[in-house]
Amino acid sequence: MKRLLTLLLLAAMAMFTAGCDKMAGKPAAFNNVDVTGLDYAKGFSLVDHHGKPRTLEDFRGKLVVLFFGYTQCPDVCPTTMAEMAAVLKDLGPAADEVQVLFVTLDPERDTQELLASYVPAFDKRFLGLRGDLEATARTAKEFKVFYNKVAGAGSENSAANYTIDHTAGSYVFDREGKVRLFLRHGQGPGPIAHDLRQLL
Repeated sequence: MKRLLTLLLLAAMAMFTAGCDKMAGKPAAFNNVDVTGLDYAKGFSLVDHHGKPRTLEDFRGKLVVLFFGYTQCPDVCPTTMAEMAAVLKDLGPAADEVQVLFVTLDPERDTQELLASYVPAFDKRFLGLRGDLEATARTAKEFKVFYNKVAGAGSENSAANYTIDHTAGSYVFDREGKVRLFLRHGQGPGPIAHDLRQLL
């Protein structure tokens, strides 16, 4: 009887320890930066590439990946968009539970029509978002996104010849619209797909 009680106690302790290890390991399950509980990145009020006003609330029930860039970006933006297209392919049917949003930091050149052509070229489910200069600045400030216009050289039309330095990562929101992750640029689709599966 005493031996049976000892065995039961050991089994209970093993189960408790396993449970603790599982709970302790949970925060480390993400490959990207866990930003749960941020006191910023709460939302936006912009217009999509169909001309429809949009807020974060519109996508409640889906994961949202939010990226800031511009269509004439030579490297970071197209590679990020291509990477997210690969992530959705990796997710298979679960991809329909994810909404990728591209917020332009260049509303002077990125018209609704241009966004409607550029953004869905990577994946037809992607949406481009824009605002006027004031709304763009307000949204970037809310998400603590850095951006700075850099004038080009050796052009007669220098006013239109510029690039924009900007933050390269993306935010991920869960189904309830709460910010959860900050995705690092250039890691490949595998780690991102893994993290989105955890949230799904």
